Amino acid sequence: MKRPKLAVTLGDVAGIGPEIMAKSLLWHDDLRATCVPVVIGDEAALRRGVADVGGDPSAVRVIGSVVEARNEPGTIDLIQTGPSLRDVRIGELSAAAGDGSYRFVVEACRLARAGEVDGIVTAPLNKAAMHAGGHTWPGHTELLAHEFGVRDFSLVLSAGDLYFFHLTTHVSMRRAIEDITFERTRLVLDLAGAFAKSMGKPDELIGLAGLNPHAGENRLFGTEDADILAPAVAAARASGLNVVGPLPGDALIPAAVRGKYNLVVVCYHDQGHAPFKAVYGDDGVNITVGLPVVRVSVDHGTAFDIAGTGIAREASLVLAMERAAQLAPGWDHVWRTAQSARKAG
Repeated sequence: MKRPKLAVTLGDVAGIGPEIMAKSLLWHDDLRATCVPVVIGDEAALRRGVADVGGDPSAVRVIGSVVEARNEPGTIDLIQTGPSLRDVRIGELSAAAGDGSYRFVVEACRLARAGEVDGIVTAPLNKAAMHAGGHTWPGHTELLAHEFGVRDFSLVLSAGDLYFFHLTTHVSMRRAIEDITFERTRLVLDLAGAFAKSMGKPDELIGLAGLNPHAGENRLFGTEDADILAPAVAAARASGLNVVGPLPGDALIPAAVRGKYNLVVVCYHDQGHAPFKAVYGDDGVNITVGLPVVRVSVDHGTAFDIAGTGIAREASLVLAMERAAQLAPGWDHVWRTAQSARKAG
């Protein structure tokens, strides 16, 4: 089978992105058997990252296009994107680095739209730095959706066969509650069902977490669960999805970890991220479902406090590339299934 070409963005160069990129592509040659990774980033920053982990900076090979990638052990193919970021200081918030991280994502999306790559993998960016650089997106997911012109998408945390879909992500709690509507809940339930169907599991059980404690306890602790989430579940079940809920999050999520549910829909960022990261750590990745091309990311941040020290762990980035390579060949089916599900809904 043809190895998928992956555009791997370098992330915020003031953070651990260059270091974990160097470790991933110089220390894990087995990746090259499953994919062709091409870094979209900055030559100076990546050479510095290679040096930080004890490697030879000349391992970074600047190329002009994806077709020039050699995918040779001991080398890292990189497409320079924008002006050099050699003057960015490690571990400090930088508008220049934030602008660079934005450019890397935009270029990766351009390559995907042009059919030059089969998937996108993203190292972490810093949202405050990106905003300082003039790009006021809440995060990677929303920027990617904009670049591909899609409105129906969900951030999905994944470890093994477990997937956490999110109704809302990078917004305040007040905004999250406002954004949890019947329509949004139906959309994400449909995306989860389409994802299951694309994997050959159309009857996969989907568990929806409640918004309020005890899923509202019959409206004692809020009305959203009974008035918004429950009707959305009923409608999804009527359309053929195997959905249950809303269930108390403190019951649903432990049950999912124990294997009762492989597909879980949570209401807001920390309802999914906090328990997921506590349990799975470096064994998790972030997938965006609803894009026409597979996108997988690490599930951690830029870690300015340890950037440049050589101690950052690369496991999540390695896993992200492995998962993108695994999903890329069948992603068109995921995309078409999701589109069909939305039209039918």
